[in-house]
Parts: sequence; structure tokens; C-alpha cells
Amino acid sequence: MLIRLAQETSLPGLMNLILTEAQSITGAEGGTFYRVSGEDDLACLKFTAIRNSALNIRIYDAEAKNVSGWRPIPLYIDGQPNHANVASFVALTKDTVIIEDAYETNNFDFSGTRVFDQSHHYRSRSIMAVPLLNHDQQVIGVMQLLNARNARGQLHTFSIEDQATVEAMAKFAAITLDNHKLVDSHKNLLDAFIKSLAQIIDVRSPHTSAHCQRIPVLTELIAGAACAQQSGYFKDFDLDQDGWYELHVAAWLHDCGKLATSENVLNKSTKLERLHDGIDAIRARFATRVAYAASEQERRQIRADLVLIERINKGGEFMSDAEKDQVKSIAQATWQDALGQERALLSPDEVVNLCITRGTINEDERAHINRHINLTIEVLENLPFPAKLKRVPEYAGGHHERMDGTGYPKGLTRDQMSIPARIMGVADVFEALTAKERPYKPPMPLSQAFAILRTMRAEHHIDPDVFELFLTSGVWRGYAQDHMLPVQIDVDDIKPYLV
Repeated sequence: MLIRLAQETSLPGLMNLILTEAQSITGAEGGTFYRVSGEDDLACLKFTAIRNSALNIRIYDAEAKNVSGWRPIPLYIDGQPNHANVASFVALTKDTVIIEDAYETNNFDFSGTRVFDQSHHYRSRSIMAVPLLNHDQQVIGVMQLLNARNARGQLHTFSIEDQATVEAMAKFAAITLDNHKLVDSHKNLLDAFIKSLAQIIDVRSPHTSAHCQRIPVLTELIAGAACAQQSGYFKDFDLDQDGWYELHVAAWLHDCGKLATSENVLNKSTKLERLHDGIDAIRARFATRVAYAASEQERRQIRADLVLIERINKGGEFMSDAEKDQVKSIAQATWQDALGQERALLSPDEVVNLCITRGTINEDERAHINRHINLTIEVLENLPFPAKLKRVPEYAGGHHERMDGTGYPKGLTRDQMSIPARIMGVADVFEALTAKERPYKPPMPLSQAFAILRTMRAEHHIDPDVFELFLTSGVWRGYAQDHMLPVQIDVDDIKPYLV
């Protein structure tokens, strides 16, 4: 029995097992497990597990399932100890109570028991209520057993031997339960910390806001679809409770290295932006050229060139070579400064930035941003993760790798990457494509995002099986409804993207 208690991994399962074992030992046909909740005057006993073999009642994890009809029992009423209820009396006094017949005692109020019995055509008789004390001798729960029966099935009063046995079991169970609660509290603290960290990362840049919060959602949707597959590539893929939590932590921490990325680079919304948008200085130069233009035709051409520069400065998904040549041609023109000196209309640095092919980030800035994944891996590998979370660095650190080994930071190939890492890679790309906060492009519709992902699959950048699963499972529909604008949802048939 003690081994079974020690091996139980879930908190509700442990409480249910404690109650089951106590019933088995004493022959009780019914039992209730209460958990102490709240502090001081707000402290109460919450129903957690309820079992009755005679009535065929078995409620497991009553709190999580929000079972109605089982109200919490206050430990204090108007600031005074609630000694009227036997369970609250035991919690307050830390003493075991044995009652021969609930209907024949005046020590406690069993009116609620009578109402229950009447509605269920039942008769409650013998009761034993036992406190569960942790190593600090604090009551963390109360176990109440009902209607003890002997080997012949006859009702009898709980014996002194029953009390001694159950109290001994309760001591071990309470310590085990307390350890579970401690583990859960640490887990809740870790969850709160990683989510706060992700929120800080997102807040640093309004252009990627909510990215760190959406990746866990999308990653877990795809992973869930993979676990559900009964045939095909993912038929043997599955995640247990620890595996799901490991993926959950990795998804929330996948961009933690961005904390070291310059905000000037993260928030660069135009190609010429530094501390401010350099387009203003260029406009002044063009204004000078317009003022000194020899003809109206020349002035119109100068203004047209400025319009082109302003449009290009905003960035986009792709800049053609022809537009780059136009920028370089415009750069060869000159303007006259306040001292009458001729200067180049565009500096070499401005030309480089204006000729950025995609987005608003130049090569040096891209390299600076890409360092975040190296830092992410370094930070996560230095954290003392327990064995159950040992793959967090690998999952989180692989979302910029490519299937052909041309990604970064380690140049891993598909065969060198786990399925969760490859899932996170597809999730990261899809979220970045469809995000509605990017300053250099309007929100991308599903049709365009799927077309880009199809090309990336063909070029061995993303995992083909994960991409196919993403489409065929339909998880993208639910994600799109919750996280994208209605105008972006323009796909009904995914077949064109599977070819």
C-alpha cells in the first residue's frame, strides 16, 4: 500500500488512492476526502474525492470537475471555530473522532447527512474522521469514513484497531501529499516565471508582441494532432504528462535569448530607422534638390524618386533587383548643403539599408538578432533542469534549423532533430508570417502563408511531415479563428498546398 501511495504521480490521484486504501482497510462502504484550502478566517475544507460503494458514487477530483452539491465546509464562522461539523472539528483540533451512530449523537450537526440520506434512500451510521498532518504538524486534509462492515458484511462501529491503522497510514499519506503539493507549487512557480519572461520579451517589441505567447498555443496544437495519429509518420509518436510539460516549457522559453537583443533592432520598423527614421533627413535633401531644379520636369522626377525611396523604406516581403538598381542610380545624384558643397544624395550606408531584400533588417542587424538563439541555448543548457525537462534546450533551440542542414545555429539536419523541435520550427515560421503586428507588411492571409510554407518545404527548410500534418489535421482553423483577423482567413481547400 505504501509503495502504491509513493508511486502515484498526480495529486488528485493520490487523494483518491488514500481514500480507497482507507476504505479497504476498515471495510467502510463510504468515504470522503477533504483538502484544507485558504487561510485564517477564510480557511475551509474542500471536497476532493467521494466514494460510496453502496450508492455507486465515485467522484474523482471533485474540485477540478466543479461538482455541484458539495459545498466547502468553513473552519470558522463569524470568526469562531466551527465545531458543529465533525470534519471541521477534526481539522481544528487535530483529533480523530469515532461516532457509533450519526443519528444518535448530539455532539455534531448531522442535519446535512440526514438530508443526503433521505434523498438517496440511505442510512448513515458509523463514522470515523481522521486528520492528515504534515511534517510540520499542520492539518492539510481530513478523511471521513462511513459505515464500517465486517467480513460478513454486517455494520459495526470503527474499532480502536481501525483508528490506529488508518492514523498510521494517514501520517505517511499526509507527508506524501505534502510533497506532491510542494512539487506542484514549484511547478506553478516555474510556469508563472516562464510566462512572465515571455511577456517581458513580447513587451520589448510591439512589432512581435504576443509571439512568445502564441508559439506555445500553436506548438501544442500541432503536437496534439501528431499524438492523435493512428497511422502514417506520427503513428508511434506520443507524449506522456512529463513530455507535454517539457514541450510546454520549451515553447514558452524558445526566444528567451531575445532579452539580450537591442531594442533599436527589435523595434526597427523602417529600413532607415536608427534612434529615429532617417527618411526625414533624406526628405530635406530632396527638398533642396527640388529648390535648385532647372525645370518642372526635373522637379517631377525628383519627387517621383522620393516617393520610391519612401515606399521602399517601409520594407516588405521582397524587393526586386530592378528596384535596388533604381536606388543605386538615385544615390549617384547630388545635393548642395548649406555651405554650398555638393554631397551624395544617399550615403553608402543608406543605400545598403534601402536595398534590404526582405523586411527592414540589414545583414549586420540580422546577425545580431540571430544571436538570440545561441544565447537561448546557452542559457537553457546552463539551467539545472531535472531529468524530466532535459530536452527543453534541444526543443527550444532548434526552431531556426533547416531540414537540409543550412539553418542555424548548429546546422542540424532533419535526422538530427526531434519531432517536437521540428514542430516548433513550423509553428515559429507560421506565426511570424501571419502575425498582425509586423510594421513592414499588412497581415498576411492564410493562402499566402501556406504558399510560402509550401515553398519552404520544397526547399527543405521545414519538415514536410509536420507541414502536411498541420494542414490535414485542420488545427490551423482553430488557431486562425482565435489569433488572426477575419480578412486573413481565406482558405477552404488545403489540397493545393499539399502538392
